[in-house]
Amino acid sequence: MNNNYLPSDYLPIIVQFILAAGFIGGTMIVTHLIGPSRKSKLKDDPFECGIPSVGDARTPISVKYFLIAILFVLFDVEVIFMYPWAVNFKQLGMFGFVEMLLFMALLLSGFYYIIRKGVLNWEE
Repeated sequence: MNNNYLPSDYLPIIVQFILAAGFIGGTMIVTHLIGPSRKSKLKDDPFECGIPSVGDARTPISVKYFLIAILFVLFDVEVIFMYPWAVNFKQLGMFGFVEMLLFMALLLSGFYYIIRKGVLNWEE
């Protein structure tokens, strides 16, 4: 099997990307040009679903909320790396298995560190 790829092999991907970007850009320009443009005070006011707004929207939110969200994204993305490994498990052999064990050890050591630091405790 020959794995020598030529730049011309990527031409369909480049053409598809250019067509998609052109369609998106063209659609945005055309809708901006032919769409109605009626400005008024009532139309430019923010829409609040019929409920009058009360109070300030900039209330303080706990940093723990953002920390949990970032940790979720971090570990979720790391788990995604396991899918290609699982698909190619037989082709990777023992080397791939050892590499995944190392990856899992690093992932679980990070998770252990987070638990030891008490990041997931909400009652504090």
